[in-house]
Amino acid sequence: MADLEKLRANLEARGFRTTYFPTADEAAAYLDGQIDGKTVGIGGSMTVKEMGLYPRLAAHNQVVWHWEGGALRDAVLTDVYITSANALAETGEIVNIDGNGNRVSSTLYGHQKVYFLVGVNKVAPDFEAALWRARNVAAPKRAQSMGCRTPCAAKADRCYDCKSPERICRGLAVLWARPNATEEMEVVQLHQRDSPQRHAPCRGGLLHPSGGELPGAGQCPDLPHLPG
Repeated sequence: MADLEKLRANLEARGFRTTYFPTADEAAAYLDGQIDGKTVGIGGSMTVKEMGLYPRLAAHNQVVWHWEGGALRDAVLTDVYITSANALAETGEIVNIDGNGNRVSSTLYGHQKVYFLVGVNKVAPDFEAALWRARNVAAPKRAQSMGCRTPCAAKADRCYDCKSPERICRGLAVLWARPNATEEMEVVQLHQRDSPQRHAPCRGGLLHPSGGELPGAGQCPDLPHLPG
């Protein structure tokens, strides 16, 4: 069982603001009230989709999300960025793995505020366990749910550090503290577990928001919210 009080204390000691909500609906209502009149970028995230957050925010913000036809590059230039994390350590580190690099880059630099939406099922006791979870639980399960033809997707059991053109774990970012250039980062913890969802399949090329392939990219889209 995750020690959420220890997690909160360690995150805040590292410069992250924290909030906790029993349900995704309550978290969505909170974010809808907090973000108003802003430009908002969203990383690939099943949590955001399941929360119905995009239409709520788009009603009174300018929202850029490549799952809704926006351009990845435009999301880099927004005031606010919303994403998830692949693992969260009780000791306060935030771990993210990415395919395109847009999610991890946006958590490191470029926005006034970054929100991480994280289910408590992603909490690990320490940094080493969080890193292990991101590589050997989160990424393989996501690759399997996307139908990727990678060794990890066959059993969703562990990372094989493969050289597959459909590999989705191509970049890793660890936040040991809030980056100096980002005014505020907030970890929004959700008690409600995430339900596994399928995403557009991997087929050796970068997927355009319309669902068609862009030839020659040789990689899958950025990692969305990872179940499990």
